[in-house]
Amino acid sequence: MDLRDWDERYRSGDLDFAPTALVVEAVGQAPPGKALDLACGAGRNALWLAERGWTVTAVDGSPVAIDILLKRALNVEAIVADLEKAEYSIDPSSWDLITICYYLQRDLFEPAKRGVKPGGLLIAIVHITEPDEEPTYKRLKPGELETWFDGWEIVHRYEGKPRDPSHKYGVSEIVARRPAKF
Repeated sequence: MDLRDWDERYRSGDLDFAPTALVVEAVGQAPPGKALDLACGAGRNALWLAERGWTVTAVDGSPVAIDILLKRALNVEAIVADLEKAEYSIDPSSWDLITICYYLQRDLFEPAKRGVKPGGLLIAIVHITEPDEEPTYKRLKPGELETWFDGWEIVHRYEGKPRDPSHKYGVSEIVARRPAKF
């Protein structure tokens, strides 16, 4: 889907504002810090984090999604930026937490990793192909996500059926902690 399709989907009003289970599990007991929610959509994770005291910046290419987020949360910095066109720059070592949930842009992993402070977390959930399929533009092959985090502490990994009922393809989940020296 391109950004116009996403805008239309957000205009339809069929939105789930429950936070992603992995985000809740991974940071539910963590002390709040600075969080960057990339490809945030209408902000379900950004809202949940902000409600728990996190200072949140949320970025998405859909102006409709960002408008929805801003109407729900005044305490989130929400930015319209097309990540595929590199319209948002991730400052190095600036974030205690970066989330990239249900979005795959392979060239976003390295700048996101550099953006995490030493000891901070990066949470990623991507769709994966079926065993007999080749990787696609928006789906990784099973086992591929973890390869992007060589040298990081893997706090959580999972591959299989999505825990989010709005997603039908299998997923790969990872929670990785940036080492002190990277």
